[in-house]
Amino acid sequence: MALHIQSPTLHSQPLSTRCHKHVWLKMEALQPSGSFKIRGVGAVCEAQAQQGKRRLISSSGGNAGLAVAYAGRQLGLKVTVVVPQTTTARARELIELEGAQVIVEGASWAEAHAAAQAMLDTDAAFVHPFDDPVMWHGHSSMIDEVVHAGIAFDSVVLSVGGGGLLSGVAQGLQRHGLDQLPIVAVETVGADSLGQSVLQGCRVELPAITSIATSLGAKQVCAHAYELSRSRPIRPAVVSDEQAIRACFDFLDDHRVLVEPACGAALAVVYGQDPVLNGLRSPLVIVCGGSTATWPQLQRWRDERAV
Repeated sequence: MALHIQSPTLHSQPLSTRCHKHVWLKMEALQPSGSFKIRGVGAVCEAQAQQGKRRLISSSGGNAGLAVAYAGRQLGLKVTVVVPQTTTARARELIELEGAQVIVEGASWAEAHAAAQAMLDTDAAFVHPFDDPVMWHGHSSMIDEVVHAGIAFDSVVLSVGGGGLLSGVAQGLQRHGLDQLPIVAVETVGADSLGQSVLQGCRVELPAITSIATSLGAKQVCAHAYELSRSRPIRPAVVSDEQAIRACFDFLDDHRVLVEPACGAALAVVYGQDPVLNGLRSPLVIVCGGSTATWPQLQRWRDERAV
């Protein structure tokens, strides 16, 4: 039995009216761990359990770490999540609530990642937060659900961090003969490793992550995601933190669901009627979710930036 649920795909009347399109929402924020991550993470964890692994190790202070913790609890496996110092107390609390051990190591995800890999032994499996073909296949199941529901969409709008969601969605589209559909790949300023890579014509590494959308905080997108940007119709887009935060509040008003700024990035191009959507009539927006954002935190970000 899969660790994720079949999330609803909803037609958004508020967004459709606002941008004069037929907007569909894939509500991954409703997954048990709070984000789409459990699809791919769950597939990886189940595969490792079948291979006899008794412990899972992850390097993520966000949605991936929480998904590993949830999967481990469901599978009866011990879980250690190594997080950087920038991880919020709320995120650590949620991961520990699932029964996982949380270790704080390093000032960035890269340092936490190195520390996590150093902990591996024969009983443990490492669960990468975004760069794993098994994980991409798990994420691709969301496209299966939309297609099987008979929903007519002509594009997909999603947020990009390390590129795992992008890779999974592209795989799902390919499986159903929908390679021609454009994917609008949205990042925030200061976490736009894919956008910078497309501009420069090579996979680049950002010097630092300066966006508040820390779930998009991979300084370098995975190689597979970058190659997809060269081989299929992908439209990169970049929004500001302020636009992402505003979209979170607008979405809460419209659909009564709280999401984090990393998810707000994808919503922002629709709310803002960004020109990247020109020519698209029925976009499918992946509402990727995010459990670590709270109402008071969003309010603080909004007040600090006078959104």
